[in-house]
Amino acid sequence: MYDDAVEDLIDELSRLPGIGPKSAQRITFWLLKRPAADAHRLATAITAAKDRVGFCSQCWNLSESDPCPTCGDPARAIGMICVVEEPRDAVAMEKAGFRGRYHVLGGALNPLEGVGPEQLRIRELLARLDSESVTELIVCTNPNIEGDTTAMYLARQLEPLGVQVTRLASGLPVGGDLEYADELTLERALRNRRTLTP
Repeated sequence: MYDDAVEDLIDELSRLPGIGPKSAQRITFWLLKRPAADAHRLATAITAAKDRVGFCSQCWNLSESDPCPTCGDPARAIGMICVVEEPRDAVAMEKAGFRGRYHVLGGALNPLEGVGPEQLRIRELLARLDSESVTELIVCTNPNIEGDTTAMYLARQLEPLGVQVTRLASGLPVGGDLEYADELTLERALRNRRTLTP
């Protein structure tokens, strides 16, 4: 229906996560209506990111330098590593005020999708334990089946090594109403309750 160049752009955009054929078509038409300079800036930004950004060899977070600024920062808490699934999760933890080190697994265990321990950066995490004198791993995987499975797997692997493994508490969001919370969220909130101190 469309010229080859338009079809190619729609096809490529629809391969992006969360972008279906209709959204890809809308984005394509929006881009084609914009001045050429806008499209060139977008293409340049994509190319520059692909050329300059890689993975930190210590924490596996995205970075233009190796080691990344976080791993190279001497002011960061030594001995505490926050284990996350993806780089965007490290960004969320930074915004929450975490000032230790990170380790990005590159996903979560999911046998149905063919993701086992070998597909994640668990070996690299274990190698860091001695060299960085790690005393605590804070497992910040998502609170779903895959994230919980990954957290339990890590806890089992690390138990004989004497490293304390903690998990983020989960429960009710700030500003939420009890009546709208699902049973699993309420159960976790109840299980992870803490003592109030005045």
